[in-house]
Amino acid sequence: MSVSLNEILDLVGPLDDSPGEDTPRERFRRFLRKNVHEVGEIRDHIEQCLRTAGEQYNRALQDLVNYVGEFLGFKVAFGRYRGIQSQVGFDGRWESATGLQVVVEVKTTETYAIKTSTLVGYVDELISEKRIPSWDVALGLYVVGRPDPELRQLENAILVEKRTHQLRIISVESLLSLADLMSEYDVTHDDILVVLRPSGPGIDPLADLIARLIAQRTAEQSEIVTPAVAPTALLATSGVPTYWLTPVKDHERESAEECVKKLVGKHAIYAFGERTPGRTHIKPGDWLSFYATGKGVVAHARVTSSPEKSPDPRLEHPEDFPYTFRIQEQQLYLETPVILNAALRQQLDAFRGRDPDKPWAWFVQATHKVSEQDFRRLTRAVT
Repeated sequence: MSVSLNEILDLVGPLDDSPGEDTPRERFRRFLRKNVHEVGEIRDHIEQCLRTAGEQYNRALQDLVNYVGEFLGFKVAFGRYRGIQSQVGFDGRWESATGLQVVVEVKTTETYAIKTSTLVGYVDELISEKRIPSWDVALGLYVVGRPDPELRQLENAILVEKRTHQLRIISVESLLSLADLMSEYDVTHDDILVVLRPSGPGIDPLADLIARLIAQRTAEQSEIVTPAVAPTALLATSGVPTYWLTPVKDHERESAEECVKKLVGKHAIYAFGERTPGRTHIKPGDWLSFYATGKGVVAHARVTSSPEKSPDPRLEHPEDFPYTFRIQEQQLYLETPVILNAALRQQLDAFRGRDPDKPWAWFVQATHKVSEQDFRRLTRAVT
C-alpha cells in the first residue's frame, strides 16, 4: 500500500537546506527515488501539496516537481529551498542527454510579482560558472502549481521582453500529463523536448490537447454500463439515469472551486464545449459529479435539461463552453472534497484490474460515464 505524503514528511522531518547526507531533504529525495516509481503516486503527493498550506509542503512540492523531471528522461539536480549569495538559487536543474539544460523555477498558488530577471539571472550565473555552455542549449522553465493573474502577466512579460526562445511556462498538471504520456504511451524523451520548445511561451495548450485526446479514448474504452435499475433516492425522472464525471479546471481569473460555487451552487447551470465527450448523450435525470483538478470531487447535481447552444455570460469563457444546461438538487462540498487517492481508486469499478499507482489522470481529464456504484463512491450523494 502506498505511503501518504503526510506520513513520509513526518518520518523525514522538517525540510530545509542543512548540508549533509542524512538531513531531512536528502532522506526525502532518497525515499522518492527508492520507493516512488509510478506517475500516479507522484500525482497523489503533488495534489496533497497543492491542497495543504505551509512551508513544508511548498518545499516538498519543489522536490516532487524536480522528481517528475526524471520521469521525463532528464538527469535532475535538486536546488535549494532558499537562495543565498554564495550559490545560484535555482529550484532545479534538468540535463538532457541531447545537451539541453533546463533551469526550473517552481511557483505555488500565492499571488506575487514574478520577475523574469530572476530566472534569467540564474541561467546567466550558471553560464558564467561554465556549468552551462551558453543560452543556445539553455531553457528557463516556470512550473506553476495553479494558474492565477500573475501567470498571465508573466506570459506577457516573456513576450514583451522577447524571451520566448529562453523562457517557458507549464502548469504542474500539464507537466504530470507529459509524464503520463511517457509512462503509458509511445512517447520518447525527444518528443518531450519538442513539447517543451514550442513557438510561444505557454506549454499548457499543446500538452493539454495531447492528454485530453488520449484521456477521451481511454475513458471511452473504460466506460461501465449503468445497471438497469437505479435506487429511488437518485432516480428523479422516468427512465434510467446515467452517471457522469466531469473535470473543472482552474482559469487565470477563477479557480475550479470558484467556478463550481458560482455556476453549480448559485446559478444552477453548467456548460459543455463543442467537443466535450457525452455532450449529445447527457439528458434530464442524469447525475453529474464535478472533479476540481488537483483537489477532488467537490459537488454533484441532477441534470434537468439537455445541453443547448446558448452561451451564458456568467461563464468565464462562454465562447469555449456554449452548450448550457440546467441542474438541481446540487450538493457542494468544496471544503471536504472526495480525494481520489490510491485507496479510493482501488474500490472503483473503473480501476478494476488496474494498478492504482499507475497513471490515473485519464479518469479525470475528460467527461465520461461512471457506474452508479462509482458515482456513489466519488460523491457525497445521500442514499
